[in-house]
Amino acid sequence: MNTEPSGTDPQFSPAEVSRYRRQLSLAGFGRAAQARLRAGHVAVIGAGGLGSPALLYLAGAGIGRITVFDDDTVGVSNLHRQVIHTNAAARANEPKAESARRAMLALNPTVEVNAVSTRLNADNAEELLADADVVLDGSDNFATRYLASYACARRGIPHVWASILGFDAQMTVFWAGRGPIYEDLFPTPPPAGSVPSCSQAGVLGPVVGTVGSAMALEALKLLTGVGDPLIGQLGYFSALDGTWEYIPVNGDPSVAERIRAHGPVTDAPATEEPTASSPAAYPDVHETETIPAGALVLDVRNPDEVATFALDGSVKCPLPRLREGYTPPEVTAALDNDQTVVVHCAGGVRSAEAVHIFNERGLTGPLYSLRGGIDAWLDSKG
Repeated sequence: MNTEPSGTDPQFSPAEVSRYRRQLSLAGFGRAAQARLRAGHVAVIGAGGLGSPALLYLAGAGIGRITVFDDDTVGVSNLHRQVIHTNAAARANEPKAESARRAMLALNPTVEVNAVSTRLNADNAEELLADADVVLDGSDNFATRYLASYACARRGIPHVWASILGFDAQMTVFWAGRGPIYEDLFPTPPPAGSVPSCSQAGVLGPVVGTVGSAMALEALKLLTGVGDPLIGQLGYFSALDGTWEYIPVNGDPSVAERIRAHGPVTDAPATEEPTASSPAAYPDVHETETIPAGALVLDVRNPDEVATFALDGSVKCPLPRLREGYTPPEVTAALDNDQTVVVHCAGGVRSAEAVHIFNERGLTGPLYSLRGGIDAWLDSKG
């Protein structure tokens, strides 16, 4: 990690003293720790719910260089929890990395912020993270988490990780050679769809705010050497009773060595939808971005998702029932009468599979999958 040379008294301009004086006057922190922040480079994966507060606090604290990775764009449904973004960014469908960069520089124009609108993959992860002093992983998919762990283990970079599920969250610091790594806690990825995404399970903004801020605090401790990082302990936060519990996590050095030697886990699901398929897997499926007037709408989401919001008059049939061989009679009747049928799910993946199933059954007529699902449709109305 970058530090000021020992034996020197770090120099700060009057503007820096004015900005950071509450940190400079903090007992046990002071000028030396602030200088280490100024010399540091933190890479943050994800400018979403966890990344939003973390990035703002890192910029505010005076981290010299911050790199933010996110290949997504800002949507209206993000704004209740992803507080680094604005309604204007959502309306413009702005890349999250660029939106986050603007917000950080507006808060603190003295920091250097690099926005990378590229998804980490097996070919670029190690190179892109190579010169970071600390990596914060606020990603929302297992594939990226395993890639981040691999890159950090290869380079010996401390890796601050957290995840959210409903009202609960977990957070820890992984560090190959000094403690556990991600694969010690999660040796193998879960089956696709076994862990619900935020779009399915829901999330409250202050939950990610609490944990994202805690991630930033861990980064500050790692950079400055002030305090004890959460290495070898898993912090479990329960929002409903406002408590943190800490669970010991033991690391096996052979796990890190195996990851370094053989590369990242490559079979981790990279989709938030509860299926490993994607619309591109079904070339026979036609998509639509709108719901034409008079169309029959088929909702193939699960009942708990339907309970949150459903289009008036839509036919409900979960995708598993279609896989079992059932065809809603309303769909058959509509297609027989040349009525347009639009199938939707949350994000457009399950609906594409549903249309593919109908095509294989020989159903003909104007049959479409709603591109982007009901989430995109709702964003267009927000």
